[in-house]
Amino acid sequence: MRSSSQSSVTDIEILEDFSATARCDEGFLRVRRLRCQNRRADGTASKVYRVDVVDRPRLDAVAVLVYRRGGSGLEVLTRMNLRPAAYFRRGKDMTVPDPATYLRVEEIVAGLLELEDKGEAGLRYRAAEEVREEAGFDVRPEEVRLLGAGFFVAPGILSEKVFPAAVDVTGREPGVPKGDGSPLEEGTEVRWRPIRELLAMCRSGEVPDAKTELCILRLLAEQE
Repeated sequence: MRSSSQSSVTDIEILEDFSATARCDEGFLRVRRLRCQNRRADGTASKVYRVDVVDRPRLDAVAVLVYRRGGSGLEVLTRMNLRPAAYFRRGKDMTVPDPATYLRVEEIVAGLLELEDKGEAGLRYRAAEEVREEAGFDVRPEEVRLLGAGFFVAPGILSEKVFPAAVDVTGREPGVPKGDGSPLEEGTEVRWRPIRELLAMCRSGEVPDAKTELCILRLLAEQE
């Protein structure tokens, strides 16, 4: 199954790097540059040090493992998305050489939580909306299962938590994923993979997406 936006994107061209003139408190990512000091129980303090904190426009996100049951067991829906940050690793000095280009990265359905999304009901609602938008399946919020607590991806830098969820779409026919109209969704490809195969691909680095691996492990833990 592929989205209707399938195309032959072969490169992402940087037209301008305006990092030197851009404010750090505007744009999709907001960088706060802070001077901090540790306060201790005995009343003393550490030396002053700098901290950079990266915030998203919305604080947190939801990741959804869309799965179905088939003759060979559980299968998981993934999306191949354009990922500029991963792609622009090219040419940088890497500790471990990596021949992959990462123009696209394979991962599960995910999206930012909105201001109106409150509590567990809000998580389920946003998960259902993302499944409809990115995978084409019409699911009800109450069908979404939460897979435990949210987690930080890089707590030393990013304030964002990702809340893992799952939904079973066995026997359902999807519609065409609408997407959000962004150029970053150009050429997005949707596919199904056996869950154990996908887990092995995460561990080998073929699918280098942490939320995908963690959601798979949490779902499998529930099945045991």
